[in-house]
Amino acid sequence: MKFRHSPYVLYADEQGNVFEDRSLYALGRSGWYAYPIADEDWIELPDGGSLYNLPARVSIGMDVKTGDIRHCDKGYAVAAFIPPAHTGLYLAAFDQQPHAPVLPLFCYTAVGWHGGKFYVPATRIEQDIRQECSGFDATKVQQGVELLRTTYPHNRLVAHLADNCALTYHCPAARNYFMGRWECPVPVSPACNANCIGCISLQPEDEVIVSNQERLAFKPTVQEIVEYTVPHLATAPYPIISFGQGCEGEPLLMWETLCEAIREIRKFTDRGSININTNGSRPEWVEALCQAGLNSIRVSTNSAQASLYEAYYRPNNYEFDDIVESLRVVNHYKGWTSINYFVFPGVTDSEAEYEALRRLIRKTGLKMIQWRNFNIDPDWYLTRLNLLELGDPIGIREVMRLLKSEFPHLQYGYYNPPMERIAGNFEMNFAQ
Repeated sequence: MKFRHSPYVLYADEQGNVFEDRSLYALGRSGWYAYPIADEDWIELPDGGSLYNLPARVSIGMDVKTGDIRHCDKGYAVAAFIPPAHTGLYLAAFDQQPHAPVLPLFCYTAVGWHGGKFYVPATRIEQDIRQECSGFDATKVQQGVELLRTTYPHNRLVAHLADNCALTYHCPAARNYFMGRWECPVPVSPACNANCIGCISLQPEDEVIVSNQERLAFKPTVQEIVEYTVPHLATAPYPIISFGQGCEGEPLLMWETLCEAIREIRKFTDRGSININTNGSRPEWVEALCQAGLNSIRVSTNSAQASLYEAYYRPNNYEFDDIVESLRVVNHYKGWTSINYFVFPGVTDSEAEYEALRRLIRKTGLKMIQWRNFNIDPDWYLTRLNLLELGDPIGIREVMRLLKSEFPHLQYGYYNPPMERIAGNFEMNFAQ
């Protein structure tokens, strides 16, 4: 991308109308500071993206005439939500005013206006189209819900995925399941052994933020799991089933049920991949799952540094070394290993984090990084983790380049890969 000039700062009025301020060029935030954004880092806001106005916050931009950094005094700051498959390179640059409310649990990417279009500093990290907005058909989702609710009238998991996930929260994975394709979600645990600051399914009543969705309220049976996952694995294109979803706690706490379910599933079909999205807290349970037939694991983390991980996850009866061991265990059993890596510009690309991530890759033999946008208020996160002093950032794109150069086997993406992709076809895009 080559601009005649940088995109302009955006601001919003109290009604949510968005305007450009042609006296200021947009900047990007990394850590606590704002920086100019290179032309090549801007892309058009992808389909499925949206804008937020940020209450009691003002945008920071660069004066088009003087080059000075100053506030936009015309309204509220604006940030972008960028859709799955894209990783943001900079946060929205703003200052919050006294008594500003904590922002909800979404990502807040920088955004600007140029030539009649919105632009964001981001990169498409994943070619897989499984969560493209244009690929969803509400009529087909509804038809799938009606068919599968009728097919499995007593299955509480199918009811949960239909009523809560697909129809209420419009979860892309649940909607894909009801369209008969790709990755099928399998929430299993109402409990958790971590107390994540940014948990999207359960927040304490006295917390200043609220969870985005309600958590699963029951423990499914082996029969309920097997009943609807076997047909999916047997018939869907590029099929995956994944334990561990945003609408539940920690699936490893149901490890005995999962082991039995995996064994039962494999009595009926050897097709597709069985995956777990997890905090990786109990490597001995992960090993039991591998022995039962688990194919892949995705361990979520905000950091490769134990101190930052434990400050955010606030784990109960486990520590960071346990998640490292879980990755090693799955690699020992020849399974696929990914981390669900929460990207926070200024922290993710700090020198300390980069070195810690290199050590993690070497120690575990990690196969894939899923570069996920971190859904959290930037100021709140940095303050809660006491990250008051950060060095100069390396740059998210540069960290990606450096890691790929050192670890050429390492794959980048945004989603759990199916068996076909694990086998080596990383160019597939699931076009149907």
